[in-house]
Amino acid sequence: MRSFILAIAMIAFSVLLCVTILLQQRGTGLGGAFGGEGNVFRTKRGVEKGLFYATIAIGCLFVGTSILNLFLA
Repeated sequence: MRSFILAIAMIAFSVLLCVTILLQQRGTGLGGAFGGEGNVFRTKRGVEKGLFYATIAIGCLFVGTSILNLFLA
């Protein structure tokens, strides 16, 4: 039963991690590879900063759940 709950948690964390990564803004994309301007320094603010920290937290939860699943299996 524990492995089933951990498997569901890992699936949920992986979906959330994919969503938070895809929601983050991209910089210049391929424009920087071809000499485009991308040297502007800016800080993360508001929702962007929260999404950044949420991505880190969900990634840590996913890794922790994976390690816990490894030890309990």
